[in-house]
Amino acid sequence: MGEAAAPALTAALSTALTEALTSERLRIVANLIRVTRDWELAEDCVQDAAERALARWPTDGIPDNPAAWLTTTARRRALDVLRRRHVEAEKLHEIEALAPSQASPAEPEDPGPYGDDRLRLLFACCHPALPLAGRVALTLKTVAGLSTREIARAFLVSEATMSQRLLRTRTKIEHSGIGFRIPEPHRLRDRVGAVLAVIYLLFNEGYAATEGPYLRDELAEEAIRLADLLASLLPDDDEVLGLRALLLLQHSRSAARMSVAGDLLTMEEQDRGLWDREQIAAGLASLAAARSTGRPQGFYRLQAEIAALHATAATPEATDWARIVVGYDALLEHRASPVVALNRAAAIGFRDGPEAGLAALDAGIADSPLVPAVRADLFRRSGRFAEAAAAYHEAIARAGTDAERRQLQRRLDELTNLS
Repeated sequence: MGEAAAPALTAALSTALTEALTSERLRIVANLIRVTRDWELAEDCVQDAAERALARWPTDGIPDNPAAWLTTTARRRALDVLRRRHVEAEKLHEIEALAPSQASPAEPEDPGPYGDDRLRLLFACCHPALPLAGRVALTLKTVAGLSTREIARAFLVSEATMSQRLLRTRTKIEHSGIGFRIPEPHRLRDRVGAVLAVIYLLFNEGYAATEGPYLRDELAEEAIRLADLLASLLPDDDEVLGLRALLLLQHSRSAARMSVAGDLLTMEEQDRGLWDREQIAAGLASLAAARSTGRPQGFYRLQAEIAALHATAATPEATDWARIVVGYDALLEHRASPVVALNRAAAIGFRDGPEAGLAALDAGIADSPLVPAVRADLFRRSGRFAEAAAAYHEAIARAGTDAERRQLQRRLDELTNLS
């Protein structure tokens, strides 16, 4: 083989392996977990198959079906490990019954009425009996395929701490009777809510982190991938489609949320030319699909309707604040929370003026670290600069990230210059 051909083979091998893992890793892991009931073994076997591909393919050549090769290799590795563990004969027979032809991605097993093993895995990771932090970590590890180190870095804990969290979560699954199955039809919708809550929490931590860097796109993008997966497995669920729409519409502004200097920008300050129009179109299409189900609007679809009004406004002045307030009214009726009440007060401030927004803000909203920042902005826009300055000082003291503090300080400095 010539010197020029070697880099070409390396690039083709890397591309083939990456594409196969991207398309089939989750399916292989989920299938192995269902058969072996061993979460860590399943993940290790897929990783081992990828490492064997890197060792074998340069000599043997890239197989015609790289995903099927990985599937077969991972299953054989699982069988070898179980043999060494002296697993009972019944378990061995189950695995040996899975011939390579059955493992081919082109001929998947009958998925049943709700989806395939990937959906079973997602439901198991997000079981409401598990602690929420464990659900998020296990979903990132097993479904999204992130390493323990990557998850630990994302949540600002040590790798050892995250490893123990994952171990405790897997142990709870093994000992609490959490089955690797999809709920019965009459319980499916309630359990979908637990999966949606994990994806929503993950996205929010990426969109507006509670600590560390304010924007963590890698977490937001993983959440969107999970929402895409769930929507492909449950294409007629309006709340699944609504959440996917919400995440796409929110994330479409990612490139415009920070200035060149690294300062956080409010929506009215953003360059809307930087908004991702493809993501907006995909979000609107997902929202239209949710509407077409004819079901009453739920928590995620209501938020998506509000996000769509922002995403389709060509300028800040063109924003339909009247409809946004109506949307927040409906959201409050559906699931009241301080954050929803705060956003509603801010929207009223844009629809009816800052004094009306202040009145709404003071009408029984529970204490929240975000209240001083909203109050400061409403005071500023109403010309009550001294009260705005005091509120900005309080908001800066209560801000959770450096990016928030810099944004609030910038507003305070602008206010000082005005007064």
